[in-house]
Amino acid sequence: MANIKSQKKRIITNEKRRMKNASIRSAMKTMIKKANQSLSSGNEELKETAIKKAIATIDRACSKGVIHKNSAARRKSRLMKRVNKATA
Repeated sequence: MANIKSQKKRIITNEKRRMKNASIRSAMKTMIKKANQSLSSGNEELKETAIKKAIATIDRACSKGVIHKNSAARRKSRLMKRVNKATA
């Protein structure tokens, strides 16, 4: 444990940020999984909304600095590849 007061504060803020980032990352992964599952379902409207939500959460995670912009682009690209393959 740190002895310096400012370092004690940093430990607390780092833990808060880690928990928030983990929550955002988890939500993003969940939305991607839901989008992938919706590709196999027949409902076109459900499929479209799930994909839009997944892309929105990826963009949100990127803008908040949880994931890198190239990582976000890669995830969106892979998702859209699956979408295009399923519709073709």
